Amino acid sequence: MARYTGPKFKLSRRLGISLSGTGKELAKRPFPPGVHGPGQKKKLSGYGVQLQEKQKLRQMYGLNEKQFRNLFNKSAKIKGIHGENFMFMLESRLDNLVYRMGLSNSRAGARQLVAHGHITVNGKKVNIPSYLVQTGDVIGLREKSRNLTVIKEAMAGRAFIPSYVEFNESAMEGRFVRYPERAELSQDIDEKQIVEFYSR
Repeated sequence: MARYTGPKFKLSRRLGISLSGTGKELAKRPFPPGVHGPGQKKKLSGYGVQLQEKQKLRQMYGLNEKQFRNLFNKSAKIKGIHGENFMFMLESRLDNLVYRMGLSNSRAGARQLVAHGHITVNGKKVNIPSYLVQTGDVIGLREKSRNLTVIKEAMAGRAFIPSYVEFNESAMEGRFVRYPERAELSQDIDEKQIVEFYSR
């Protein structure tokens, strides 16, 4: 399945979660889109709940189904709680960490920065958004990319940087300090339902 390129606010309202993390999508219209949106009281089946949770997380990180499933299977090989390990691996993707460091206003923008060769990991150019960063790795900007307007605007509007990431603004580089704890990630996602969905 191809990556979703339609209206993001509409998708957020359909799933009932802010995909941008700002909450703007649901602030004005906290109900599903469509002519029957405000009065919709749709009761989901068990399968429907599992599917919705999977779609929430997949759309939040902007992955297509094949990427999402492959990473889910990979996380099963790690010791610990499967659902939580999966979310930690999603957080360790290069495009997500570029977004977390505030170098882009969105994960889609961060993915573009990586794909266009603006980002380095430990001093080497990496243009694969799905690259899994290891703890201790240093993520930086190439010298010629440091004056890009889109990056300066993103940094100026940055709200906060999570504690599992460090960023040195003078050096224009950050470090993936550690894997996050479950409490530091979205509480709107029930990862147990996703595990159940793929275990059918």
